[in-house]
Amino acid sequence: MSLTLRQIRYFIATAEIGQISQAAIHLNISQSAVTTAIKELEALLGTLLFQRSAQGMSLTDAGRHFLNRAYVILRSVDDALNSPLPDASASGLLSLAASYTVLGYFLPHHLQRLEHWHPDVRIQVHERERQAIEEGLLQGEFDMAVVLTANLTHPDIFSETLFNSERRLWLPHQHPLCELTSVSLREVAEQPYISLTVDEAEQSAMRYWAKARQRPNIRVRTSSVEAVRSMVANGSGVAILSDLVHRPWSLEGKRIETRTLSDEVTPMSVGLAWHRERAFTPAMQALRDYFHGAFLAPQQQAARR
Repeated sequence: MSLTLRQIRYFIATAEIGQISQAAIHLNISQSAVTTAIKELEALLGTLLFQRSAQGMSLTDAGRHFLNRAYVILRSVDDALNSPLPDASASGLLSLAASYTVLGYFLPHHLQRLEHWHPDVRIQVHERERQAIEEGLLQGEFDMAVVLTANLTHPDIFSETLFNSERRLWLPHQHPLCELTSVSLREVAEQPYISLTVDEAEQSAMRYWAKARQRPNIRVRTSSVEAVRSMVANGSGVAILSDLVHRPWSLEGKRIETRTLSDEVTPMSVGLAWHRERAFTPAMQALRDYFHGAFLAPQQQAARR
């Protein structure tokens, strides 16, 4: 028996969600297919990856170790499928701004790939808040930016969204709301809430809370995603954050569950931005082409299938 990508994907989904039934719904396949794939993987590795219980599936020590390997495998496959061809003709200096969330949870991996595919493009990265990024683009301090595009406000800043990251409810393991497949904002409002403030996250959140005519019971406000992760895992409250920043474990090694929200909650949009009158340099075009190839082209291909 050989290792397959199907086994890896099913294992990761079960590890992150904690229940085979919910993993099957997420993957749009049968529960038996998930169960079989996990058993095959455990037989191949010669060890149990999960502890089974009435509450769901929890990773063993071997499972937690293999989960990190599984992420590397999937990332390597995605790189191989989505990498653009090297372009030695692009060169020059690119001043690139990025917001905290983008730089912390998205950009480093792509900076490494850009360095590989465009070795003569030198990228200077500047972490700034949204308002400073807009001012820098308008004044020519930055050539381009990778930002949360829904937060942009200035009419002279042009943006294009690369992908949307769904926002879901974060819960501690075995929280009563984990028994539900989806949760309403009204039910969330009854729980102590940990509110993230960085990158205007609280302002964005209040828009969908207001639309649902609900208000969160905010217990703590923090600019740290890791603080939110730890407080949720420790049972201090719940939070609503995007899949981009989600990890199934806190720094203390405690599990974090996620559930879909039944109310309309706008996703986090990540994309490129620049001054609409800025003439593109070869370095700017190389960066834009890279992200188009990595995100927009696969989406267009999937839509045509």
